Amino acid sequence: MRLNKYIAHNSKYSRREAEKVIAAGDVKIEKEVVTDPARDVDEDVKVFLHNKLLKPREGFTVIVYNKPKGELVTKSDPKGRRTIYDTLEKRYASFIPIGRLDFASEGLLLLTDSSEIADTLMHSKLERVYNIKIAGNVSEELQEGMKNGVYLTDATAGAHVKTKEIEMDFAPFIGFKILKDHPKFSRLRVAISEGKNRELRRFFAHFKRDVLDLRRVAFGGIELNALPEGKTRFLEKSEYNSLHKYLKEKRKEKR
Repeated sequence: MRLNKYIAHNSKYSRREAEKVIAAGDVKIEKEVVTDPARDVDEDVKVFLHNKLLKPREGFTVIVYNKPKGELVTKSDPKGRRTIYDTLEKRYASFIPIGRLDFASEGLLLLTDSSEIADTLMHSKLERVYNIKIAGNVSEELQEGMKNGVYLTDATAGAHVKTKEIEMDFAPFIGFKILKDHPKFSRLRVAISEGKNRELRRFFAHFKRDVLDLRRVAFGGIELNALPEGKTRFLEKSEYNSLHKYLKEKRKEKR
């Protein structure tokens, strides 16, 4: 494992922050000062951060946050807009968001104190479930797109104005349910297996359907339920057990 990744997995530092302390000469492997963040680290070596032994993290914490509209999922914003960390309790200041919800989206956001867990879940194919309100009806063409997936050479419609991702391959939805189908606006519950940048807004924009409301209600079997807006909760025992089982399987696959 790379040194910067090892530090991020076992401390409060993010991978970028780890690179800075490494470059500053504040990290040792055994008695050697190491300034290369790409240095490989074996499980049995001793890593010292600020002259203190960095012990491998055995446990981890995951929380559920009901993100309101109008908050950015970032540490800070140069424009001074509100972020999730303005609402979250100070004890969660170093927690890492697992994926993102854009400024206008709301609902379930998972955060963790383990960068390993964050990285694994962000890049997983676990089911993400959303309640969506779109402008217009649910056309046959739109339904076919949800069933079969769509590849776009230009997926900038619905994207952030500064996006660098032009092409996008939308996988078939895991499932969808039409809750209301009307010429003015429609409501759907959809389940997808990916978490690409503004994926759903870009998908529906291709079919000339603006997303009016987007609310995530579940991620990997962890549900929002009746959690109030702007509040957090810990995972229930059954949710932790399922998560531990999934992570154990993913670690086996990497061996």
